[in-house]
Amino acid sequence: MSSVEYITYKGILLPQMDYSFENLNQMENEFQILDDDVINITYPKSGTNWMSEILGLISQKGDPTWTHSTLVWDRSPWIETNGGLQRALKNPPPRLLNSHVPFQLFPKSFLQTKAKVIYTLRDPKDVLISLYHFSMILKTLKYPGSLQEFLEEFLSGNVIYGSWFDHVKGWMELKGSPNFFYITYEELLQDLRGCVEKICQFLGKELSSQQIDSVVEYASFQKMKENKKSNFSELPDHVMDHKKGRFMRKGISGDWKNHLTVAQNEHFDRVYRENMRGMNNTFPWD
Repeated sequence: MSSVEYITYKGILLPQMDYSFENLNQMENEFQILDDDVINITYPKSGTNWMSEILGLISQKGDPTWTHSTLVWDRSPWIETNGGLQRALKNPPPRLLNSHVPFQLFPKSFLQTKAKVIYTLRDPKDVLISLYHFSMILKTLKYPGSLQEFLEEFLSGNVIYGSWFDHVKGWMELKGSPNFFYITYEELLQDLRGCVEKICQFLGKELSSQQIDSVVEYASFQKMKENKKSNFSELPDHVMDHKKGRFMRKGISGDWKNHLTVAQNEHFDRVYRENMRGMNNTFPWD
């Protein structure tokens, strides 16, 4: 078992490897979001990589050359990581950026810009299971213990990037603002083409029917699983234990039903209802 250490930045737990107070402070207070930035925001394990691929393909009008030749964390860097912030500062506009941070830690400069945010949400029970498996193979994360132990940590927000509930409530306050668009993992699974069309419309990108077909084809789970630049197989062994599992595991919804007991599920539902009270939103999993 690893002795992984986390840092706590403004109440949010983050892996010590590739995160620092200095960098997080720079990202929050000094980093300039630009008007033509497109920012892919998610709570971890909610479809970040999938949306990254979709946005990369849309930006290239469906041509997969870029997404097949450039690593995903270089194409759309995570701005809260040390390496990602440096990469974002170097990438020429228009930039694609990724972030998992809750809204209160997001760069302050965002509110003065026309930058567009796409927020992807996923059934939190599936997020829990995915994060549990991910914690087994990513060496920068603490060993998750039993599923029961991890369930309690997750529900109390004692995991990386903090509480799922707070994350969703914070970002969803932007609902209705012209530069904020939200979509669910479940909708992407159900109708990828329809979702790609909506995203293009939000971004003001006019793609032909063939170009949209190409985005849909290359953003499929199977194609992404084969794309070495997107499937995290090129992450070094000291960061990920590739022998223990793959980054792209199943790409389905409802996998939690194979893991949670009836009691765990009922407990989760109680905590969910309590935390989401007053949210005037209905999600596919509600």
